[in-house]
Amino acid sequence: MILIIDDDESITHSLGLLLKQAGYRSEAASSPTAALEALARPELSLVLQDMNFSRRTTGEEGLELLRRIKTARPDIPVILMTGWASISLAVAGMKAGGADFIVKPWSNQQLLQSVRTALGLAAQAAAEAAPADEQSALSREELDRQFDFAGLIGRDPKFLHVLQVAGRVSATDASVLITGESGTGKELVAAAIHRNSRRRDGPFVKVNLGGLPSTLFESEMFGHARGAFTDARSDRSGRFELANGGTILLDEIGELDPGLQVKLLRVLQDRTYEVLGSSTTRTLDIRVLSATNRDLKAAVEAGDFREDLLYRVNLITLHLPALRERPDDVPLLARHFLATAASTYGRPELALSPEALRWLANAPWPGNARQLKHLIERTVLITDRPLIGPAELDLAQGMESSEASAVRLPAVGSMTMEEVERAMIQQSLGFHRGNVSRVAESLGMTRQAIYRRLDRLGIKLEDRASRGSGDRDSPDPGESGLEP
Repeated sequence: MILIIDDDESITHSLGLLLKQAGYRSEAASSPTAALEALARPELSLVLQDMNFSRRTTGEEGLELLRRIKTARPDIPVILMTGWASISLAVAGMKAGGADFIVKPWSNQQLLQSVRTALGLAAQAAAEAAPADEQSALSREELDRQFDFAGLIGRDPKFLHVLQVAGRVSATDASVLITGESGTGKELVAAAIHRNSRRRDGPFVKVNLGGLPSTLFESEMFGHARGAFTDARSDRSGRFELANGGTILLDEIGELDPGLQVKLLRVLQDRTYEVLGSSTTRTLDIRVLSATNRDLKAAVEAGDFREDLLYRVNLITLHLPALRERPDDVPLLARHFLATAASTYGRPELALSPEALRWLANAPWPGNARQLKHLIERTVLITDRPLIGPAELDLAQGMESSEASAVRLPAVGSMTMEEVERAMIQQSLGFHRGNVSRVAESLGMTRQAIYRRLDRLGIKLEDRASRGSGDRDSPDPGESGLEP
């Protein structure tokens, strides 16, 4: 049963009718006192709560009621609603335990999606809180029987935990933030969440926000109408429209300019947008996944990322472990990449020797699984022997730029992600003599993303370029195989 808390009878009646049509039972409470009394009902599974119950519009009454509800029934999700929305109120409500924050007048589709998501996540939380003899970590075989995790290779317990949570949240429409170092497989996990969701037959649209120029953001994301600007010779669908009915992956969301974060937040919050050059409001039915290798909480504290946007995109957070944290998975991944490359290049006889597998397991892999994949592919291309040993791997690794082979950061586990990122970019700038295009290519980023990182990390380009000839447009001495 869903409890609707609002002192406006027309609101409770409208919500009750909407929920009934969607197959949910509901009950109304017109005051905090009545709401707290209704919490004793054991069948209560969700609360829809207004934030104001008098002429005051600060939301303090709602926050106090939310705290009392979460104290009495911490297991029940609470969706907050208000007609007097503000950034501070939304953030305060989410910090106090709100499952979502909806602005009146609401969209029926958005509200029902929020209800389904909150109930789904509550059911998952209840399963995870069950006694140990009733729930346990699933084996790889059990996960593969329940979900489609094709292409996600590994048996490490930390990795399997990520897959288990990903599988469970796939059935909901919860926003998921996927974090982890570059090359750990964030995009693969996002695609798996989509494949295992009710939206599997809809589109899966990926957007690299780190490589999207700010001047093209609105046109690229929202689309544009013919004549909206000088070069708009025809109508164009934006990424949100292309993802409608399916899932959108906002990759490198941590690199989005603060000014654009406001525009993105508005779409994610209201699920509405306007095409550039048109005044018609369009409604979205999408699931939002995001990915980043940045610490967004630290970015919020530094003033680089909006706190309200963070709460909107990370209802669930999945952190992918670095490859160095799961060394036993390296042989599994290596064999998988070798089988793929051998099939692609018509070399079915290829195999990795035990010594080669030990060599691979002991390597640091700063570029994670993506770097391992490229090394295996490079080895296949250069060897004419059926059995690959350490010598062939050494030769293939030597074909990477000196920058890539030199990245042996001491005590990586004791460094912060920012320190690792700074060291890799500085080495790349030194090797490429300040040529930003070459640096971006070698690290698998765009020029815009490199410039943003230089600014954020306080790296002066001219200082790094002085290590070489000082000519940032000078030819690069070699190709870099370093993975992002």
